[in-house]
Amino acid sequence: MRILTQNNPVREENWLEILANSISDPEVLLKTLSLPIDKFEKDIHARKLFAMRVPLPFVRKMEAGNAQDPLFLQAMSSADEFLTVDGFSKDPLEEQQVVAPNILHKYKNRLLLMVKGGCAINCRYCFRRHFPYADNQGNKTNWQKALDYISANPQIEEVIFSGGDPLMAKDHELDWLIKKLEKIPHLQRLRIHTRLPVVIPQRITGAFCKILTESRLNTVLVTHINHGNEIDEQLTRALNKLKNAGVVLLNQSVLLKNINDNAQTLKNLSDKLFRTGILPYYLHLLDKVEGASHFYVPDQRAVEIYRELQSLTSGYLVPKLAREIAHEPNKTLYGG
Repeated sequence: MRILTQNNPVREENWLEILANSISDPEVLLKTLSLPIDKFEKDIHARKLFAMRVPLPFVRKMEAGNAQDPLFLQAMSSADEFLTVDGFSKDPLEEQQVVAPNILHKYKNRLLLMVKGGCAINCRYCFRRHFPYADNQGNKTNWQKALDYISANPQIEEVIFSGGDPLMAKDHELDWLIKKLEKIPHLQRLRIHTRLPVVIPQRITGAFCKILTESRLNTVLVTHINHGNEIDEQLTRALNKLKNAGVVLLNQSVLLKNINDNAQTLKNLSDKLFRTGILPYYLHLLDKVEGASHFYVPDQRAVEIYRELQSLTSGYLVPKLAREIAHEPNKTLYGG
């Protein structure tokens, strides 16, 4: 943030400029973190499988010189992405056939609207890393077709903005889309699933908060935070703006090997989330997407970790341990 003059208001940093300056080359990321490039030769090649993108605000949360930093491991390409493992596929949730442009209608009273195909960060475990976003482009033509589908299905009470990352849409685009949704009488709630505030906190602009404040829809924003180190003062300030706009804040995480696969790490995450005003919501078992097998935690071990977490903290700080199974009418819960 910087002040233009004594008499002018504070000018918000341009999140699009920060996005444009993201690191897209593994060698640049390694140099930035003072890590030896020659030890990562095979890992660097994995960018051919899935492009790298890491915004600088997220890089600054990583520990320089630490190749096991939990944020670095989520963003850095890995030679393990070349592994072919039984049970892992390009479309683990069998969702690449959509019912209308940008629409995934999995559950009776709610659906996913993929607002944009891109993300501010390309998480290496992403279950949609092979999704045909080119066939579901985030533009007003496709959004209008999606709106027509929603209007024609009165059982839909809630629209979930997904992607990609829906906050890759500019504020004026979100304003247009949300105002259109507000005119559909059977809609009650808007849910926004996003990782963008975590990696570029400047994305939470005053204009975006105003859109949500003025909306008749009850709004829930679900952050995607996997490790307590992802939460800092800048993110907390951004999320406070959303809380002041009346937005309910929840969090979903993915259980990831060597990143957050122990109960104390998960407890620390829940504690930091709650201090930031976010309630833990879901802890997802990894979707078995091709290229991410090295992040997988077996179900039995996941349940052991989860039960230990239950013994360490208050019930309202324990997220639901869940897996999404293709064509099931709801998520499958584990751990009891």
